[in-house]
Amino acid sequence: MFGISRHLVNCPYTVSSYPPLYNHMRFVPGILLIICVLFGTQASAQRRIINMADHDDKAYYFGITFGMNFSTYRIKFTQSFTEHDTFKTINTSSRPGFNLGLMANLRLNSFVDLRFNPCLAFADKAFHMETTDTNGAVVLTERTIEAIYMHMPLQLKFKSDRIHNFRFYGLLGGKFDIDLAANARSRRRDEFIKVKPFDVGYEIGVGFEFYNPNFIFAPELKLSQGLMNQQFKDRNIPLSNAIDFISTRMVVISIHLEG
Repeated sequence: MFGISRHLVNCPYTVSSYPPLYNHMRFVPGILLIICVLFGTQASAQRRIINMADHDDKAYYFGITFGMNFSTYRIKFTQSFTEHDTFKTINTSSRPGFNLGLMANLRLNSFVDLRFNPCLAFADKAFHMETTDTNGAVVLTERTIEAIYMHMPLQLKFKSDRIHNFRFYGLLGGKFDIDLAANARSRRRDEFIKVKPFDVGYEIGVGFEFYNPNFIFAPELKLSQGLMNQQFKDRNIPLSNAIDFISTRMVVISIHLEG
């Protein structure tokens, strides 16, 4: 676990939240490689047969999405964090979650599509805080925030030429999220931080399409970065006085089944 010293918070964003996320992400290249090898072998075996030959001429098509996400927060601290001893360190780590959704794809030209991919994303984020008790001993506390996002991204999909039954693509777009589990208006006394329900941000990603006789199998890796301050300020919460700005960051590994 990498901590953040309260004496080093002049940097606008902390970096301690990144290593736990990257620890999870070290498995991503291997997962994608295995998927691509399995379906690439099948595509190679069938390279003389062009599956779904008329699919690229469709004006639009639909699909379903399921996947796994790793979500965390980026934190910017207040001056109070450096001047007071309430918290010695504060950092965050990611927790695995999952996505379920639908997809609608509109063909703009041979190399660019417009894609809408609404889904429900179940995500957890953890806070790790070090404080001192009355005896001067360090106390480590871990608290988790659960989120249920109505995730609504609108993306441009940049496609390569089709190579037999395979192609790759890149993504660039924006998103609008609604956290159905947000606690900004909660009156519970045991809340350790409050978060707002709405967020906007940007997304980038890459993916691969494997054409089968009746459907397209498309694994995808995407980074989703929020831009709004998700913290709802409450002066009665000590952690709220130490944190000035929190934004969401999510890495998503998805599987699209397209028709």
